[in-house]
Amino acid sequence: EIHLVESGGGLVQSGGSLRLSCAASGFNFDENIIGWFRQAPGKEREGIGYINPDDGSTYYKDSVKGRFTISTDNAKKTVYLQMNALKPGDTAVYYCAAASDFLRMMHALVAGPVAEYDVHSWGPGTQVTVSS
Repeated sequence: EIHLVESGGGLVQSGGSLRLSCAASGFNFDENIIGWFRQAPGKEREGIGYINPDDGSTYYKDSVKGRFTISTDNAKKTVYLQMNALKPGDTAVYYCAAASDFLRMMHALVAGPVAEYDVHSWGPGTQVTVSS
C-alpha cells in the first residue's frame, strides 16, 4: 500500500525557516516524481515544485524560487522541503504527492486542482503557520 507522510510543520516567525519531510513507502520511490503542494485558507491547492529522485532534477514555481529547496535521501525514501525567508503568505497546509512521471507532475503543479488526477498519491498534509 502506498503511503506518503509529511512532517516538520509548525509555527514560525516571518523570516524564519522550516524543513518539511515526506516519507514514502509502498512504491518504487526512485521511479516516481515527488512534488510539494500547499493550500492556504480559502484558496485552491497550488503547486510548489518537484524532484526526480532518480537524477535529482528539480522544478520550482516562481513564487518560491530562491527561498525553497527540494532535496531527497533515496536511502530513506524521504523528500525534504527546506523553506527559508518565510512570509505570512506562506501559511498553508503543505502536501507531498507522487506522480509516475515528470510530465504528469508538471501538469498537476501548473494546471492546479483540475489536473490533480495526474497525481496518484497524496500525503495527509502538515500545517505551516508563519506569524508576522
